[in-house]
Amino acid sequence: MTTATDSHPRTHAHTDPTWWKAPLVATLPGLPLLVGGFATFWADGYTSGFEILLTLAGVLLAMAWLLPHRRALRWLRTAAASTALLLLAAPWALAVLMVLAMASG
Repeated sequence: MTTATDSHPRTHAHTDPTWWKAPLVATLPGLPLLVGGFATFWADGYTSGFEILLTLAGVLLAMAWLLPHRRALRWLRTAAASTALLLLAAPWALAVLMVLAMASG
């Protein structure tokens, strides 16, 4: 008697058991930054460069979760999650640097 896993032995051989780590590490700090960014930058009523970056970061974060769970796509999932986190943190880091620059002068 064969089971569903016996008929396709290659499907489990190529799956990545730790596929969720990179998206989770990017989502935990990134999701509050994404929500805060949209709340801050979408209040003015027009589309700015920051809003485009936030939207791109949201798409990349979703892509990191939705990619197939294969080992061959681990690098793409990690790159998408890392880039999303970088894009989400960049406006806030810039704002902190500007506040520090104005406070010192």
